[in-house]
Formats: sequence, structure tokens, C-alpha cells
Amino acid sequence: MNTVDSVAIIGAGNMGSGIAQKSAQEQFNVQMVDREEQWVNRGEKIISDFLKEAIERRIFRSDQVESIKNRITGVVGTENVAPDTDLVIEAVFEDFDIKTAVFRTLDEVCDEKTILASNTSSLSVNELAKATGRPDRFVGLHFFYHPAKNRLIEIIPAETTSAESLNAVEQYCKTMGKVVIICKDRPGFVVNRFFVPWLNEACHLLDEGVASIAQIDSVAEKAFNIGMGPFALMNLTGPAIALHATNYLSEQLNCLRYSGAKSLRDTIENSGMWEIGEDTECNEDIAEIIRERLLGQVFAVSSQIVEEEICSIEDVDRGAKVGLRWAEGPFEIANKIGIKEAIRMAKSYSELAEFKLPLWMEEKDELFKFNYIDIDINGKIAKIKLNRPEAMNALNESLVEQLGSALDLLNSRDDVDTIVLEGAGKAFVAGADVKFFVDKINQDAIKEIYDFTAYGHEVLNKLEKSEKTTIALTTGLALGGGLELALSCDYRIGTRRSQFRFPETSIGIFPGLGGTQRTPRICGIEAARYAILAGNFLDSETASALGIITHLVESSDIPNIINEISLEGKPENKYPAEPKDKNHPSSMFAMKFYKNENMSKIMSGKIPDNFEEDNKKVVRQMKSLSFTAPIALEIANQLLNDAISTGDDLDRGLNLELAQLNTIFESKDALEGLSALIEGRRPKYHNL
Repeated sequence: MNTVDSVAIIGAGNMGSGIAQKSAQEQFNVQMVDREEQWVNRGEKIISDFLKEAIERRIFRSDQVESIKNRITGVVGTENVAPDTDLVIEAVFEDFDIKTAVFRTLDEVCDEKTILASNTSSLSVNELAKATGRPDRFVGLHFFYHPAKNRLIEIIPAETTSAESLNAVEQYCKTMGKVVIICKDRPGFVVNRFFVPWLNEACHLLDEGVASIAQIDSVAEKAFNIGMGPFALMNLTGPAIALHATNYLSEQLNCLRYSGAKSLRDTIENSGMWEIGEDTECNEDIAEIIRERLLGQVFAVSSQIVEEEICSIEDVDRGAKVGLRWAEGPFEIANKIGIKEAIRMAKSYSELAEFKLPLWMEEKDELFKFNYIDIDINGKIAKIKLNRPEAMNALNESLVEQLGSALDLLNSRDDVDTIVLEGAGKAFVAGADVKFFVDKINQDAIKEIYDFTAYGHEVLNKLEKSEKTTIALTTGLALGGGLELALSCDYRIGTRRSQFRFPETSIGIFPGLGGTQRTPRICGIEAARYAILAGNFLDSETASALGIITHLVESSDIPNIINEISLEGKPENKYPAEPKDKNHPSSMFAMKFYKNENMSKIMSGKIPDNFEEDNKKVVRQMKSLSFTAPIALEIANQLLNDAISTGDDLDRGLNLELAQLNTIFESKDALEGLSALIEGRRPKYHNL
């Protein structure tokens, strides 16, 4: 398998410099290329200014920023790109002839293995691929602004793109922490296909005298639960860009409705920006016209996207939520307002735009159901992808239920001997869906929390007791319930970007999906206390030393490691009950600090004997413990002790964990901790 380690970005403007910066942040070696030295210098300044702000906001330390900058090499002239570069991304002006000229030069300069990509938001990837000498090693990449912040990326393979090239580029994007949508080469791809006409439709409403700019923005913000309306958004990115994009879609899709509205053209001709004003209030009849038109447009066009098999309903919604930062995607909004009402709005707009609403949408009579699990079987190895990256794959009822069904299917198949779990995007799984817990507590529905967790135990036991070799591919964040899911597998593969944490005691609860039982059985009681009671962040090296990770590898080695594990089969001893590397500093500290004889003092908030008060590690532990909910800390500690007393009887330990669930979720501290997490504040615990 080809892997991407080195990247060149052609174009040092806002997009190109952003892609270069993000690539360097994720430890890729980067060349930032432009025609003249002044443009390269400008790109470097853009990056420096951005990173300076990141230091001020405490996102990065000064030494981290210097490392990022050092991984970026300025290059003058496309012809001077290093021949052995793995991936070259063109990010120049959106002009077919200019882009193809760049690719002709790259074809001559780059090695045969180099993959070429175009950061295009509209041009045909198939046509661009034909213009290169390596159509099998060409792909479209649509980054969203700002590339260093916006997590969405659309990958558009050409009809000629090889599977190997696509896999390599997808892995690069995942390593960048991007939420990936792989879509068909159609005008506008996914997000711009429905978003650009949405902007233009707001302009049509203005042209028709329905309402003012401020009123349309205000109604749109409420209807779509967004922070900025269409006119404010156009001012942010530039109305000229909106005009160019909507005219392109009009031409490509033969839809006159998409042609730039008169007010949009006039604005660009006169001042170039919208004067929004402050007259946001309008009567309900006017508001209803605005809502129906804008919602109907989104519903109608989104149904076209699915009809043309550009992508799934899940990816349409994902694009809206991640790329545009909408609270809900088009199909989620349709469910919310009612399918019949959504169809009525969509039909109304399709008649206005003079296209036929797809039959599957017109005949829809039930709520949309969303799939969060993808299964891929290659030989005897089956991969289950947890595909809810917009929520960092957080475990909700639907995902857990679908995971259970997937495991039932794969466990029953004789042609599968290995099951691999992986998460889409930057996280493996970032815990359970906290809002679910808060809602149920407020509804006095603790039983529903218990039932959800009990079923979660059943699903994890399908992994625990599987006859197949089970592997968790924890290449990103694995937090709380996500870490517990990983621990139920036979093996856990991590990379240098892996991070782990049990945050539960700091948010008023305890690990309730087996964390208190499997962790001490894997790495010993002392290391488990270090991980669970204080909620310490575990980087990849620490997690490997403790045994949380069984295989710490480079991203490029993952396919080989999976194959090796599959051939090796299930481990002889999944639960050694001690750290893998006892000489690692974290292992040594945990075994000394959290030993049995120290626990009474630790639990009472006192530093154990033989530890200096000014020892940084000790100070950090005591501070972390002081931020926990006392009742959660007490129960978690007892359950860890139960793991030792129950020994080989894991099922008994898990039942003891479940038995404490009602106690913790009925406490006021659980509601306080979980609510504080959602609200972004520090909780105030009272041991109630």
C-alpha cells in the first residue's frame, strides 16, 4: 500500500497556506510552492500570523509552533517540487487551463509513484484527470475554509483513480483529522450542490421584495439553527465567489433558477458587500414564506444528490454539520418538521426551479433512518467502521444497536476470522453521548440509562466472547466509553497520534461499560487507579507501556500489523494484570503512588507518606483528584477493588459495575458534572 509522508502544496494563498499549515501540524513534511518568492513569503507570513494567534489562545506552545514551521519548506516554481514527493495538492485559481498547466509540469517533475490532487470546489475531476499523464494517480480534494480549522473534506475520485491511490489519500486526510466524504464527480459535489443555490435563493427572496436582507438572515438563522444567515455568510467569503459558483451550477445542471440573482449581481457591481441592516423583525406570514422557500430548496436538492448517488443521506447531513456548522443536516431537519411537510416544501421548490422532485423523495412516508456502521470484508478480515465523525463517533442508542447487529452478523460468518473496529475521522470513539444522559436524568428516566448501558455491556460481550480475533484500531482519540469498547477487543493498535482518557470521575460518573473491570485486569490495579480515578490523559507511549495499546506502530504499518495479528490469532493471555513496561516512568509512578497502603490517604485528599509535597507528578495527581465528584471517586475505587476480588470471573465484576449504575445517575453530582461538560464550565460537586 502506498502511504503519504511528504506533501507539496502548489499555491501559497489562503487555501494553500492553510493546507500546508495543517499538514505540518500533523507531522507531514511539506513543501509550499508558488511562482514567485514574494508569494511564498506571503504564505509563510499567513501561517506565522495564524500560529501566533494560536499561541495567544494557548492552542499551541512556542516550541510546537517552531516545529510546525520547520516542517514547511518554501519552494519557488512548480518545476522545483521534490521528485520523490508522495502527494502534490494543487491549490491555485479555479481555472481549468491554469490547473492543467500545473499538472503538466508536475507530470514531468514527479516520480511515477507521486499522487496528484486538485483542491477544486467545482471543476470536473474526471476532466482534470484526463489532462494528466497519471489518471490512475489523480484525485479531487475539496478542502473547506479555513483548512486548518474546518474538519470536512470531500474526496472526489476520478473514474480512473486506482483503489490504492484513493486509499492513500483517504489515510492522509484521516491523519489530518478530517471528516471524509467520498463522493461522485458531479457539479458542486455534495455541500456546494445544496448550499450555493441556498445562498442564491435568499437573493431571489430579496429581489421579489418578500423581506429585507436582515429579515431573511434572521429567519434563516432560526429555521436552520445557525449562527449566520446567507447574506452574512456571503459577506464572510465574498459575494463574488457565490455568484461564480451559482452561475457555474446553473450552466452545468441546466437550471435557470441557479443563475445569479439580480441583487447578487448588482451588489458585486456596486460595492461588493451586502448592507445587512438591523430590521430583523417580520410578521409570521413573511417568515413562513422565507422558511418554506429556503428549507424546500435544501430538501429538494439534497434528494437529488442522493438520487444521483453522489453520496448517502448520512454524508449529506455530515457535510452540512461539519462543513457548514449547521446544528442539523437537511434530512435530520426533515425528520424534525415532519416528512409530509418536508416533501410539500421540496415539491414547491422543485416546481419553482423547474425540475422534477426525485420519486423516492416524493413517495417517502416515514422518517429517515441513519446508518452509522459500515462493514467491509476483505478475505477473512472484516472491518467495522463507526461512522459518526460529526460527533466524534460518540456512542448513542442507534450506533450501539447497529454495532450489535454488525457483530452478530460477523460472528456468525465462517468466512471471517478477524474483526477490526475503527472510527471515522479523528476519533476512535469519544465516549458516550452525554446529552442522552442529561436528558434522561431530567426526565426522571434513569431506567432508560440503565437499559442503554446494560445493552452496551451485551454488545461489548459480543467482542469479549467472540471466537474471532478482535482488534480495535485506536489511531485517534479513545475516551470513556470508546476506551472501554477498545478494551473489550483482543488487541488494540495505536499510533503516535493516539490519545486515551477516562474522564468519568471528573464529570460526576464512573466508567460504566466495563472500564473498572477490564482495565485492572489488563494493566494491574495501580495503573488502573492512575488511569481511572484521576482521569489522567494517556499519550500513545504511556498507553503502550501500561498495556492499553498492544501494538504501537506507524500509520503506514497498520495494514501489515492487522494481517500479522490475524494470522497469529487470539492472545494467550488477554489479561496479564500488570503494565507491559514496568520501567516506564508512568508505570513506575502509578505502581508506587497508587499501591494499596496509600489509598486511604489518597481517598481522603492527603498525600501518601514518602512523597514530597512539591513533586510535580504528585501535585498533578492530587489536583486532578480534587476536581472529581466524591461519590463518583468512591464508587469507582470500590469497583476497581471488586475487579481484584472477583479475579477471573469477569462477568461477576461487570454485574457489580452495572449494579452501581442507578446509584450514580440518581445522584445530583452526576447531573451537575454532565451538565457542566455540555455547558463548558467547571462543575460544583457536593457529594449528593
